[in-house]
Amino acid sequence: MAFPFSHRKTTQALNFFARKSGGEIHKLKALKLVYFADRYHLRRYGRPITGDEYLAMPYGPVAAGAKDLAEMGDFLSDDERAYGAQFLAPVDRYTYRSAAEVAEKTLSESDRTAMEWTWQTFGAMERFQLAEYTHRYPEWKRHEAALEGKRETRVPMCYRDFLDDPEPGTEPCHPLSPEDRAALAAGIQERFEAENMLS
Repeated sequence: MAFPFSHRKTTQALNFFARKSGGEIHKLKALKLVYFADRYHLRRYGRPITGDEYLAMPYGPVAAGAKDLAEMGDFLSDDERAYGAQFLAPVDRYTYRSAAEVAEKTLSESDRTAMEWTWQTFGAMERFQLAEYTHRYPEWKRHEAALEGKRETRVPMCYRDFLDDPEPGTEPCHPLSPEDRAALAAGIQERFEAENMLS
């Protein structure tokens, strides 16, 4: 992973979208909104909000850590579970609710800007509409054949691909000039190389 995963920011992003939805939200919709917020933030500010590991799955991109937090799943560490449970509570297999106000200090001003933009842009769409819309983006489309052919059910995605533009008529989640795209790609590459040197 090129970016460090922040379970606190991820928890608050999930909490933010639940509260925007009236206190309760379907997990599928929430995960698509987190993806769009990460895509926007990466393209505008040079880093994602969550730093999560993204997987291409049949219903679109999925942030693995966010999925675990929304489900209070078995893969969470003790710290992640304890923190997440303060703010998120599963309602059933598909839905979770907000259990507390968003901890604003956990989020930067740019994090909040990206999440507000995401809600204004995509919040009115229903979950399957959102999932279908994510299939337009190059970071998912490059894995479409493997997923549709049932060769894979989940494929790791690369943040570098988030910098590529989707098909015409699709919201890019912040436009990029060729120069901006090259600079952001170089920054991501530097992070990968630094991580590999430390591992």
